[in-house]
Amino acid sequence: MIQELVLATRNPDKGRELAALLSDLGIRIRTLAEFPAAPEVVEDGETCEANAIKKAVTAARVTGLPAAADDTGLMVEALGGRPGVHAARYAGEGATYEDNCRKLLREMAGVPRERRGARFVTVAAIADPKGKVEVVQGILDGLITETPAGSKGFGYDPVFFVPELGKTLAELTPEEKNRISHRARAFVKVRELLKKC
Repeated sequence: MIQELVLATRNPDKGRELAALLSDLGIRIRTLAEFPAAPEVVEDGETCEANAIKKAVTAARVTGLPAAADDTGLMVEALGGRPGVHAARYAGEGATYEDNCRKLLREMAGVPRERRGARFVTVAAIADPKGKVEVVQGILDGLITETPAGSKGFGYDPVFFVPELGKTLAELTPEEKNRISHRARAFVKVRELLKKC
């Protein structure tokens, strides 16, 4: 099995969440924060898969280590699938988590509960320095709330309600979220791939 893995992110929230999901594998988990010379990857793909692959391949090539990257889209039924692959930049370049949530809730104002369905899709890619890539995905279905609830998590967590739990993702402990989230579901599959490396 590999000894080290680079997570192709500089986002500390995502880095912590992913490191926790992989913590018991016995490999050293690093992020791009440890590689200041690594370039910023422009996420200009038309799909989450294209973005995840681009980030993983770039990180593996630059660091010389196996790398994992993910990209998540939020598909909202009433908005025709928006924000989709543009979830992180929905309210514009440099938007905060709160900016994106506010824009989403504004656009969803007045939409009845039965049309508030949403789906998180995380695509994760693992690349080795030679360019070999494997891709997996994780999905979580839920509803967009009318108002934010909870203070944990990040991104759209305060407005993404998981009906079977009766809570938003932001109302879950990190351990609870890491058992059911879209990212957790993708990284369960990543773990299996890493065990074969």
